Order: sequence, then structure tokens, then C-alpha cells
Amino acid sequence: MKTLGLVITDGVGFRNFILSDFLKEAEQQFDKVIILSCLPAHVYAAHTTCEVIELEVFTEGYSTWFFRKAKEIAHLKLHAKGNLGIQDNLKTNWSTLKTTRGYGTRLIYTLTSWFHSEKTIQRFQALQNKTFAKHSITQQYKALLKAQAIDVLFFTHQRPPYIAPLVYAAQQEAVPTAAFIFSWDNLASKGRMASNFDYYLVWSTLMKNDLLQFYSSIKATQVAVVGTPQFEPYVLPRYKTSKADFIRTFNLDASLPSICFSCGDSSTSKNDELYITTIAKAIQQQELPAVNFIVRTSPAEDPKRFDALVKAFPFIQWHFPKWEQVRANHQESWSQRIPSIEDVKQLRALLEYCDLNINMLSTMSLDFMLFDKPVINTVFGNASNGLYDDQRFLGYEHIMHVVNSKATTVVTDAEALIAAIQYDLSLDDKSKNRKQLIAQQIGVDLNLTSTMVSKALRQWS
Repeated sequence: MKTLGLVITDGVGFRNFILSDFLKEAEQQFDKVIILSCLPAHVYAAHTTCEVIELEVFTEGYSTWFFRKAKEIAHLKLHAKGNLGIQDNLKTNWSTLKTTRGYGTRLIYTLTSWFHSEKTIQRFQALQNKTFAKHSITQQYKALLKAQAIDVLFFTHQRPPYIAPLVYAAQQEAVPTAAFIFSWDNLASKGRMASNFDYYLVWSTLMKNDLLQFYSSIKATQVAVVGTPQFEPYVLPRYKTSKADFIRTFNLDASLPSICFSCGDSSTSKNDELYITTIAKAIQQQELPAVNFIVRTSPAEDPKRFDALVKAFPFIQWHFPKWEQVRANHQESWSQRIPSIEDVKQLRALLEYCDLNINMLSTMSLDFMLFDKPVINTVFGNASNGLYDDQRFLGYEHIMHVVNSKATTVVTDAEALIAAIQYDLSLDDKSKNRKQLIAQQIGVDLNLTSTMVSKALRQWS
């Protein structure tokens, strides 16, 4: 008998591993699959008959936070040279607050100026583990793993700090752990993982190389290239809708081309209102041909910041993602939003039937490219023009791959944006570049991803 423990940490993990074919494939490889959930247990009822155990979520005390933060900052300082994304992250993490954690952050920055080797990082990890080793929640986790006789524990996200005690409990119970690298930017520009895992699942050979570069203690034999189930709904027939349904759902003119602007969240995509306004005014002033203009907001936030634009441009078709907030009292409330089946279908329809996508350097570029659609990336802001400086992201390693691929058109002002829209609607000549970028970023056929993930986990159990 082999039992898989599937740790779902957030709504995106729910989408990737519950709404894909992963559970079906995992049940072919394992005798039993148990879902250990950081989301409320009731959200799985319509999707699976697997046993669901709702985890009590760990909340960091000061000492745990301190050593976790020290580990993360030391990791950033170790890899900062020549890496703009990590340098940017170091600036973002700096604090001037006159609070306990503000003072603690400044102490950590001083300490890690001298001590930031991989050996030191592992020491910080050990000290972090020690802070919660005897915590009641950690003891609950250990008892759970023992009672359920779990053979391998699979974490669908490697970064949330609240999973660290569960990883530690698995280590103490000699249960192998595996982590899926959550997103394309997590290694080259983000901080340290929540803990050390035994095995790692990555999207591509590119991501595997990044993992081995930024985590020198990991060996290549611990890593499997499996693609990502993030995009798997795009090849599953149950999520497909007809173009007629798409036109009806979004109330579009079937005779016109459709362009979609996909928003980021307000923390990193602060100029979205400007980009939407620029496009809308160009449509009004007939600087662009007649089009259907659709705006999809980020599922990670409430779309209230766009209220004024909804009123100002009634011809825009707004698509507010149908993600439900299933728990509010959580240290990362955005993680407690889960998608509906309807939203997955509508997103796929946008990707399949829109003629052009515009976004500020988000993974939505890859989503649209999977349907071989042209993409424009808007970055108007820089360090001197008074706008939020989104041009700095062009120096991030994962974004440099996009820019160098010439798979998208990067525009830095309104005139260039309008010209790019006109060009891409009349002549799409980047299909070959898009396919090459997809092959680089997503290393496995989407039809094979869930099977390969499940087989890798079975091999490690």
C-alpha cells in the first residue's frame, strides 16, 4: 500500500492540482491519496472523493519569523550580484518601521552583510525549525503523518512560511517530501523556500538549472522536469466552450476582433489603469480600428481600483474572475480565494478566441502564447517619469528570457502601444518565436504533465 499526502496551500494550488487531471493520475499510481488542506475542507466536495484533512494553520511567532527572515535575506544577499530581481527584492524587504519587526529586519540586514553563505543559511533553517519543534501544531502534524502512514508528502507550493512546521514534521517522521516550484519567477527573483525538501518538481530544464544554481545543496538527481498543471485546463475537453458561447457570454460584436488586457495585482502592476485608459481613449478617438475590448482583472485582488474606469468607459467588457473568498481570517488572505469551474472555462475562452493580449509582463503572456496569440507587454514607468517604475522588471532574469525571445512586443509609451496593437491586428509574425519561448519555459507537453508528476512522486515514495 502506498499513500500520497497532497498538500494544497492556496487557491492556485487548488486550481492546478484539483481542477486538472492530477488526482485521476495520482490515483493510478497510489493506493490512496489524502489531501492535507490549508483551505477549508468543504471546497473539495464537488471535485473529489479523496479524504480531506483540514490543517490547522501555523502562525509565526517572533523568533520563527526572525530566523525565517534571516534565512531569506541571507539567500538574497548570497545571489544578489548581477541579479536585478534579487537586488530589487532586497530593497523591497528593507524596513524603516519603529516596531519590533522593523528593528529586527534592520538587525538581520546587518547580520547577513557578514554571514550569508549556504552554510549560514542552513544554520538559520535549523534555528527556525527549533523555534517550532515542540509547538502543538507541529506535534499534531507528526501524529497525523504517523496515523495516516503517508509514504510521500507533496507540497504544491514551495514558499508559504506556514508550511515549514509540516515539512519539519515529515523530516522527523522520515517521510520523503517533494515540492512543486510554483511559478516562473520564484527562483530567479524571490526569496528562499519555506524549508528543505527531499525532491523537487520543475517546469522545464531552464527552471531545473535555476534551481541548481540558487540552491547549491540540491543535486540534479533530486529534480524532475514535469511541466506545470497550471496550463493543463487548456487541453482538457471539459473546459472548452464554443466561440458562439464566448461571444454571448462577453456580449461581444461577432464581426469585430477582440483584444484582452489582463491585469496584474495592485502591488506590482500599478500602471494598469493608465494602460486601460490609453487603449480605451484610442478606441474612442478612432486611432484604432473598431474592436471588442475586454479587461480581465487579477483574481488575487478585489477589483475596486477600477471602479472609475468601469463608469468612464461603458463599452469595455469587464471580466472579474469568479474566485470565491473561502476564508478571511488568514495571514495571507489572497491565498484563500479559489476559482470556480465557470471561471476556468471563461479564461480558456478568452485565450482561445481573443485576437490579441496586452499585459504588464505577467504569466498571462504564456497563457495566450499557448493558443499562439500575439502579446504586447506594457511598461511605461521608469525611474524618472513619475510613473510606477515597471520598466525595471525588464532586467529580471525570467523577463529577460521573454524580451530576448522576441515573442512579444514590449512598449514603453502610448504611441508605441497603439502602433503595436495596429500591427498585431493586421500582421502577426511572431508565431515561431512564441513557440520557441513556450518550449523553453514549459518543458513538457501539457497532456503529459499530470502523469509525469504522479509517476515521479510514486518513484520517490
